Amino acid sequence: MNNSMTQFLINYAPLIILFVVGWFFGSRHERQHLARLLVSERALRHIIVSSERFYRPELAADSESELVLGSVVIAQDYFKMVIAKVLSLFGKNLTTYETLLDRARREAIVRMRTQAQLKGYNHIYGLRLEVTNINQLGSMVEAIAYGTAVLSTEIATKTSPK
Repeated sequence: MNNSMTQFLINYAPLIILFVVGWFFGSRHERQHLARLLVSERALRHIIVSSERFYRPELAADSESELVLGSVVIAQDYFKMVIAKVLSLFGKNLTTYETLLDRARREAIVRMRTQAQLKGYNHIYGLRLEVTNINQLGSMVEAIAYGTAVLSTEIATKTSPK
């Protein structure tokens, strides 16, 4: 009995250790990415984003509109994908996919807002999001966020002190 347990640990301990280390670093990287996203979203919150297609904000004089785009490809770590495959056998909610899609969408919107800020715009309307699987396992997704960026006077009048 003792010999078989020792043999089991010798055979599978490296695999278990690698799994735990991979899970730890993957979770740590995901938490760091979410923290960076939160900081970026707070820094860019002055750029109003609306998904209304036909909404027309009050435009500044002689302003033009332009298409702005944010695109990102994000991959899930292999260890979370293994857990997702096991959970899918039991019909469970796949939170690993949910966090992957959430991170991808948020990062695409941050990149779109950054592009609008660099071009001097303060309002984006007609936001559209598209998410696509890149590989067959579903561990990599591409998210694209795009919309029409304009320089609006609405924000300047609402935020100016009276």
